[in-house]
Amino acid sequence: MQRTPPDPLDLPSLAARAAALPGRVTAVEALWDGDTVHDWFVLLVAVLDALDGEGHLATVYHRSDGPPPGVVAAEAGRALADHLRVPFHFASPDVPDDDAPRWRTIRRLEEGP
Repeated sequence: MQRTPPDPLDLPSLAARAAALPGRVTAVEALWDGDTVHDWFVLLVAVLDALDGEGHLATVYHRSDGPPPGVVAAEAGRALADHLRVPFHFASPDVPDDDAPRWRTIRRLEEGP
C-alpha cells in the first residue's frame, strides 16, 4: 500500500491554502473523522463566509512517533486562526467524536432564531 505524505501543517502552507479558497475565511475548525484504514484522524477546515461553505486545509493522522492528532491539529489550527484573526473551534480536542457540534451550529445557537 502506498502512503500519501502528510499534509504540511506549517503556518505558511496553511495560510497559502486558506488564501486560495473561494471566499473569506471566517473561522478555522478542527473536527474528528475516521475510517477503517486510518482509525481516527482530524480534519482542519476553513469556514467560509458563503452559506455552508468550507475548504479543506489539512488532514492530521496519528503518527506513532508523535503527539496525538488532536494536539497537532489544535496547535496548527490555532496558529492559523491567530494569523487570520478569526476564531478557532475544536469541540472535542481530547476525545475523538465525529458528532461534536460544528462551528456553524454553535454560531446559529448563539445568534438565536
